[in-house]
Amino acid sequence: MKLAMLARNAKLYSHQRLVEAAEERGHTIDVINTLRVNISIASHRPALYYQDEQLRGYDAVIPRIGASITFYGLAVVRQFETMGVWCLNESVAIGRSRDKLRSTQLLAGIGIGLPVTAFAHDPKETEEVIELVGGAPMVIKLLEGTQGIGVVLAETNKSAKSIIEAFRGANVNILVQEFIKEAGGTDIRALVIGGKVVAAMQRKGAEDDFRSNLHRGGSAKPIKITAEERSTAVRAAKRMGLNVCGVDFLRSNHGPVVMEVNSSPGIEGIEKATGIDVAGKIIKFVEDNAKAGKTKTRGRG
Repeated sequence: MKLAMLARNAKLYSHQRLVEAAEERGHTIDVINTLRVNISIASHRPALYYQDEQLRGYDAVIPRIGASITFYGLAVVRQFETMGVWCLNESVAIGRSRDKLRSTQLLAGIGIGLPVTAFAHDPKETEEVIELVGGAPMVIKLLEGTQGIGVVLAETNKSAKSIIEAFRGANVNILVQEFIKEAGGTDIRALVIGGKVVAAMQRKGAEDDFRSNLHRGGSAKPIKITAEERSTAVRAAKRMGLNVCGVDFLRSNHGPVVMEVNSSPGIEGIEKATGIDVAGKIIKFVEDNAKAGKTKTRGRG
């Protein structure tokens, strides 16, 4: 197969592993810098160009779209879809997962466990928003944030009010969520491929940091998840429409609560923690499912 991977940094562990796994299985794979792709929009002649050459002949595309380039990245993925090229994760699904408010609404709609979440536009409603999530401590997060960036723990109602008003003053959209104290600064990532959890790890934040992101000094270890947690991860992935994703959740007193569904999950942490060949499983899924014209949305998203 001839594969394309949309990624800005070919040297990242995750991207190197995907290239390695693809080549080991006899495929060719090109790593394409998403921001350097040019889109040609013409009736009946959609095309993409990269380094002065037209991109053609690909059997499948593996989007690794960073949160900071979501808008343009989705435009490129949609163009591949319009051209009939199968994409591992489709543009509509990636877009859903990147919108924290939309994804929370979608997961709530099918009864997925979530932390109590509030969202309001009017700065005058700050005290009501604080009350809706049960008061401090609470987590305040940017709608567009990722990897723990733009996530703040407010330990008192007074500090929460100040943080919310500061964000509002900067015209930034935020979500306010209850703080799951019993999680103890740990979360669980379940890696879902094709509707199955293939690996899971527990992450613990660095000392004095409630966020468990590994690149922020956190640690990880393999973990056996329960049937309920496995079902939650699979249902969350399905509702987002993602073939491959990382579902991050906390263990609360009332069961698993999903914090995020990541459409471009890192591979390094979970491979090293579990010893599972996640990259190989992703490429195997591409082999089994990629088919020209099989894209569901065909760029309509």
